[in-house]
Amino acid sequence: MKLVRYGSDGRERPGMIDAQGRLRSLQGVVDDIGPQVYSPAGQRALRALDVQSLPLVKGKPRLGVPFVGIGKFVAIGLNYHDHARETGTKVPVEPIVFNKWTTCLSGPFDPIEQPPHSTRLDWEVELGVVIGRTARYVGLGEALKYVAGYCTVNDVSERQFQMGRGSQWDKGKGCDGFGPVGPWLVTADEAGDPQNLALRLSVNGQRMQDGNTRDMIFGVAQIVSYLSHFMTLLPGDLIATGTPAGVGLGMKPPRFLQPGDVVELEIEGLGAQRQQVRAARSRVAPDARDLIDPPQGGGLGTLQA
Repeated sequence: MKLVRYGSDGRERPGMIDAQGRLRSLQGVVDDIGPQVYSPAGQRALRALDVQSLPLVKGKPRLGVPFVGIGKFVAIGLNYHDHARETGTKVPVEPIVFNKWTTCLSGPFDPIEQPPHSTRLDWEVELGVVIGRTARYVGLGEALKYVAGYCTVNDVSERQFQMGRGSQWDKGKGCDGFGPVGPWLVTADEAGDPQNLALRLSVNGQRMQDGNTRDMIFGVAQIVSYLSHFMTLLPGDLIATGTPAGVGLGMKPPRFLQPGDVVELEIEGLGAQRQQVRAARSRVAPDARDLIDPPQGGGLGTLQA
């Protein structure tokens, strides 16, 4: 199943994509695409529906984040072998874990707003994993049973914030709009093998990333099991699993996004996104500028995410 939420920001309605790729309304069937809907029992109830009897949605409404209930947005850094090679970084012996704040979440076609003090805005296509059952101290062989489904994620990153501002990655990963998700939540049964999905990303029509999840250093099952030993994973928690080679900072010379640039990305079977970069409408308060503006000559350190 492909579950979706459509409508204006903050007023999204639940829907489903049918076998012909048409958007159908789930209003009156479920209140929203929340944990009860993508739980094992909720998915069984949806499969029992006569999809063709659901009303078609007219026009082409905005698509929002395809599900709600995201308590944690956890991400894994340096998790593709080709990305490790492009950065000249050693392959990690354990997953590198950081957070993206839930306030960064946005729809798959919403604009990327470049913060007013941003100078090194970057892109990362990633497989998103959505937890469907409470996971605590889960074994490797059982881990995929806790996955409700998968989605396309753009782990938008500000490299100066990430590595030049005290080496606290979270600062460069969670700005507003830095987490486009969707267009759909594809249930695990339909997504197939999570370790054999093609990922692609282009900027202004030029292909930048072209990889496959089989190149992951730590697979989805390993990641879910590993994280469950350090935190309780709850239904709705979202995990971004790393990006293949081709990020802007890995280029020689580095290339970063500017207002007007268009980013297009997709994952096989999980749908495509498109975002245009725009300058932030807000301004840095004068009395905060010394704290916020990047230090002159600040280094970026080693690329790892």
